[in-house]
Amino acid sequence: MGTFAFKMPDIGEGVVEGEVVEWMVAVGDSVKEDDPILSVMTDKATVEIPSPVDGKVTKVIGEAGDILPVGVVCIEFEVDGDGNASASAPAPEAKVEPAPAPEPKAEPAPAPAPTPAPAATPAPAPAVVERAPGTKALASPAVRQRARQANVDLNFVAGSGPAGRISHADLDAHIAGGANGASRARPMGASARVEKNGTEDIKVIGLRRKIAEGMVSSYSTIPHFSYFEEVDVTALEELRQHLNATRPEGAPKLTYLPFIMQALVKALDERPECNALYDDDSNVVTRHEAINLGIATQTDRGLFVPVVKHVEAMDIWQAATEMTRVTSATRDGKATADDLSGSTFTITSLGRLGGLGATPIINKPEVGILGVHNAKDRAVVKDGNIVIRRIMNLSSSWDHRVVDGHDGASLVHLIKSYLEHPATIFM
Repeated sequence: MGTFAFKMPDIGEGVVEGEVVEWMVAVGDSVKEDDPILSVMTDKATVEIPSPVDGKVTKVIGEAGDILPVGVVCIEFEVDGDGNASASAPAPEAKVEPAPAPEPKAEPAPAPAPTPAPAATPAPAPAVVERAPGTKALASPAVRQRARQANVDLNFVAGSGPAGRISHADLDAHIAGGANGASRARPMGASARVEKNGTEDIKVIGLRRKIAEGMVSSYSTIPHFSYFEEVDVTALEELRQHLNATRPEGAPKLTYLPFIMQALVKALDERPECNALYDDDSNVVTRHEAINLGIATQTDRGLFVPVVKHVEAMDIWQAATEMTRVTSATRDGKATADDLSGSTFTITSLGRLGGLGATPIINKPEVGILGVHNAKDRAVVKDGNIVIRRIMNLSSSWDHRVVDGHDGASLVHLIKSYLEHPATIFM
């Protein structure tokens, strides 16, 4: 038997280091070649790294949140043959904790002696699975999310993986058994509410750390000012319904966003100072003729901003199709680095959550961002009469270093005009 030391691979595109998002294996696991072993986040994308060999994991270097440079050993395997001992390199300075010892199995509670009772007694709550002092249930972020959605306390779930790690199958079996960490039955009239004192520490790593760093950088270096406006989209809604009813075969169903994208093309053409990137270091503002619109997209992995490029060259159907493609790919985790870069202006939509207003944070190094809220029927005064109109709120934020208040407000008013008179979008 020999040792195979595997180095952090060159992921390409100038990447020199990666952040450990999740180890998919633990010491003692047997893996096959090409099995996923490690998820790594770079500045460009999240990448799953496969095993280079068949073997048994003997050592992992770095935990979630640690930065590993390209070319350092990150994992070692016991393999048949001589291995590649010469490939070993000094490990990076990273906190490495030994895998927890396998958890002891909970002893089954002795069956109570039968006693006569006039009525059935309540079944006891499921026992907490015993774990080593100071440790908590081991599970991936995806399993924890499913558990929260199913109202399952993972402290009650027995894991079958290494060191008692809880898998999706373990969670399925637990749910199928009808347990969720709460008592299964209680006396009639008894309160279902109990005190809760647990806590859960969640390390800010991976995409969430990147988002946090980006937000801090944007908000601490850009003097934001925000502007809000109401838009009467009654006529736009009629046009949208008509176009959806008569749309070409294979064309996507239109939401409001493709209309807003088309309105932005015309508005940014009149206000080019708003379609720009600001380089803090060189104090240079670069205005772009191309209109590449970032579409803020919420996923189960966090917030991404895929980009619809060259919207100025698209009709509404092309814009809607490309927007659907990049946002769907992003939600599915299949977006490319090119799909997620190159924006010159960003749209963020709260969708059905709506709200009356917000102060969106600029997607640095852009100089502006437009927030879209849902459209609702409201009672408004029109021509001296109270009528029902469909109203949408818009929020916007601007980099006050390079965009004056008048310029940002003027752009929003141009968008408002186009949306309230939708025929002008296409003229």
